[in-house]
Amino acid sequence: MVTIDNYLDSHYIHKSNWLRAAVLGANDGIISISSLAIGVAAASSTREPIVLATVAGLVAGALSMAAGEYVSVSSQTDIEQADIEREKKELEEMPEEELMILAQIYERRGLQKETALQVAKEFTAKDALAAHVRDELGLNEISQANPIQAAVASGAAFTAGGVLPLLVTLFAPVSLMEYFLYGFTILFLVVLGIISAKTGGSSIPKAILRITVWGTLAMGLTALVGYFFGVSL
Repeated sequence: MVTIDNYLDSHYIHKSNWLRAAVLGANDGIISISSLAIGVAAASSTREPIVLATVAGLVAGALSMAAGEYVSVSSQTDIEQADIEREKKELEEMPEEELMILAQIYERRGLQKETALQVAKEFTAKDALAAHVRDELGLNEISQANPIQAAVASGAAFTAGGVLPLLVTLFAPVSLMEYFLYGFTILFLVVLGIISAKTGGSSIPKAILRITVWGTLAMGLTALVGYFFGVSL
């Protein structure tokens, strides 16, 4: 038997918050750590400075990613909560006006005026605040972000992504380090694109193209910086 919960669970939008944070973190980890390693490798003839810079970038990047995601999502949550509190106050002070606002929203969505007013009355009778939060403010369980979940997902994903180029710096020949980093990074990005597309139900070729093009640009520009400041390390 198909239920509304089963039906909703079959949609990918329910994964959007954590998937966005995870893909962003992994993508940032792969590209930024690879770019950093390529930049140092372009100016270095030994492995130690490359590995040191990569490890430092991985630790700093993971912490920064988690902290930044927590702060930004918390700010978003604070704004949402402030709007909800304001809505509570308006419902207490001018319930009739709020009822008409709700009815107008439904009318704009295509309902007849009488039907819109009836729907607004029924939703208001059941849970006025929930109706206004959902339909006037546009907030729901899917759109509302979780700061801790986003921070953990971003930090962990950045670490998982950044470890991959770190492994390349540990085992690839120093003389060919840049080429190994570039080749393996493109491979890592292709795999990430496939995983994110499959998880989110989107186009695989489009995801791969998007993620590899920007990754290539980032690594290329960083390598140029390394060559430009080509100090022997």
